[in-house]
Amino acid sequence: MAKKKITSQSDRNVRKKPNALTQILNGEFLTKSFVLNNLPFIFFGLFLLILFVSKGYYVKQINDDIKETELEVNQNAAEFLEVKSSFEAKTKRQDLIEKLGDRNLKESLNATKVIRIKPSRNDR
Repeated sequence: MAKKKITSQSDRNVRKKPNALTQILNGEFLTKSFVLNNLPFIFFGLFLLILFVSKGYYVKQINDDIKETELEVNQNAAEFLEVKSSFEAKTKRQDLIEKLGDRNLKESLNATKVIRIKPSRNDR
């Protein structure tokens, strides 16, 4: 006669796999083949993590470049306005007439006329 093994409730609990949280806290999951089987996935996860961090640095660098370029554009616009106002001040009509007086040139009193030539039909 074969003897049946009688298992008690405590024996069943001992044979049951410990839950995942306990394995992680104990470090048991590192000793198992689970890590070796999932090594490509772990490397892929690490690669994505490195990629994510490098993207953050890249975005920060681009934002710094944008701010620097905006500053240069604003400086160039200010210089343009300064040069433009200086040019307008130097080319006032009264000032030009005074400068032309030294050369014996005078302002024309007659209005300028525009001569327009109508294109012939052969030119079209």
